[in-house]
Amino acid sequence: MASLRRLAASRNLAAPHKTVPAVRFTTPQHAARLGAIPSLNVLHHTRSFSLPALANEEDDVIAGNKHSTRHRVQAKIAAIDQERPFSKVLTDNFSRQHTYLRISLTEKCNLRCTYCMPAEGVDLSPKDNILTTPEIIRLARLFVQEGVTKIRLTGGEPTVRKDIIELVEQLGELQPLGLKTIAMTSNGIALKRKLPSMVSSGLNLLNLSLDTLDRFKFELMTRRKGFERVMETIDDALALGMDPVKVNCVVMRGTNDKEVLDFVEFTRNKKVDVRFIEYMPFGGNKWKENKLVPYQELIDNIRTVHPTFKKLVDDPNDTSKAYHVPGFAGQVGFITSMSDHFCGTCNRLRITADGNLKVCLFGNTEVSLRDMMRQGKNDDELREVIEMAVKNKKKQHAGVSNLVNMKNRPMILIGG
Repeated sequence: MASLRRLAASRNLAAPHKTVPAVRFTTPQHAARLGAIPSLNVLHHTRSFSLPALANEEDDVIAGNKHSTRHRVQAKIAAIDQERPFSKVLTDNFSRQHTYLRISLTEKCNLRCTYCMPAEGVDLSPKDNILTTPEIIRLARLFVQEGVTKIRLTGGEPTVRKDIIELVEQLGELQPLGLKTIAMTSNGIALKRKLPSMVSSGLNLLNLSLDTLDRFKFELMTRRKGFERVMETIDDALALGMDPVKVNCVVMRGTNDKEVLDFVEFTRNKKVDVRFIEYMPFGGNKWKENKLVPYQELIDNIRTVHPTFKKLVDDPNDTSKAYHVPGFAGQVGFITSMSDHFCGTCNRLRITADGNLKVCLFGNTEVSLRDMMRQGKNDDELREVIEMAVKNKKKQHAGVSNLVNMKNRPMILIGG
């Protein structure tokens, strides 16, 4: 209960019939010194509110109601947060609010997937050009202070970074500032032994890349062995209570499109969310339009076997269109970047492993936050550049015909 009272105090919850004094936050640093709620620390306005005090511990014990008090406090905090204007730094000119940040930790990978990396490999950035852990945490903290609630760690393969567990632990320390979700996209090859420590440190969402359920085809598509380890990691993640475990499958005509029904069957007894991703063009992956399988074609094929295959309700910023076979433990989804883009509800920003801010996956305009930090720029100066980049985000990507000819990084150097 004492810790709950401290939580209330840190959020400026007032006693009954009292009003919290209005505080003017002129700078993020000012707000931080005052112990203000993180989502307020870039707002230049005055705000006041009143809330009932917490019930005392004795009342809770008598009523058997300790948990309900915590839930009431959390609900009040959530209601207050919803009333506040969102940070202008992360709001673009089309009123999209960017609450989701994807951070690439490395350009290295232990697989060589055909749609991600050219067969000859890629030229990696010099080691000194890659963001250090303190730089990653500084940027993560800044974005969380501006309203980011979800951070996803990507690569390359994020688990090949030697300090990955310590990095997740440090991200976990941002949760009191408003970070709700620490996610990771991994191929699962080197994750098995590290996963329990990362989950205990705050990792609460996992996407595993798996493009085939055939171990021999796995070696052809990834140019490496490791199918069994990926399958074991899926089971381990479920055993650790991760719900759901997401499985990313890039569908390519003539390669693995005939396995879609097998993946649907995979959800019968496992609480996994298989997401079929339309094949997208990136530097060096030799994309061809005839290899793209539009999601509606996949749905039609699934319904020949599962006629009750039905649409589920999506959250506003979901990239995946969710579907479900009634009676199955898991579900499937379709990420339709090519045939039915979702740019209008995009809330994602990306930071590449070498420290560039990328406001659109398909855009080739980037700004180096790494260089600014190493030049000694302060957080306010970083915010100004981030805001300009976000304001320059286009309404939607260029479309299939233009994307094919647009120069962009290979997927492995973007981070997905």
